[in-house]
This record gives sequence, structure tokens and C-alpha cells, in this order.
Amino acid sequence: MNVKVYSADWCGYCHAEMEWLDELGVEYEEINADGLNLEAIPVTEIDGEQIVGFDRPAILKALKKAGFSKK
Repeated sequence: MNVKVYSADWCGYCHAEMEWLDELGVEYEEINADGLNLEAIPVTEIDGEQIVGFDRPAILKALKKAGFSKK
């Protein structure tokens, strides 16, 4: 499973999402979105599927589809 989170230091939602992913035990790569042409952040990419915003249900669905299960 490949998870990337495009975020910025100033983004509160980005930090909240990464803390939540840490609590779930999801390993992810954080990518600084400053300078990238993104319309909104955070953007979470799970095995190529992109989710815009801190959308917990959509992220959980994509994680499950990628084979993740909570420990």
C-alpha cells in the first residue's frame, strides 16, 4: 500500500489528518505542497486514488480497498 499526504506547515487540517493516520498506524509519505499547483490541501493519495480534503470516510474506504485493516 502506497500512501502520500500532500500538506503544508500552515495547514491545520493537514496536521489533523496526519495525526489521525498515525493513530490508525498507517505509514505514509508526507509531501510539502508549497509551490505545487494544488487547488486544496490536504490531498491524500492511496495506491493512486486521490482524495481532496480531510475526508475520513473516503480515506477509510480507500485504505480498506488497498488492503489496510486497523490493528
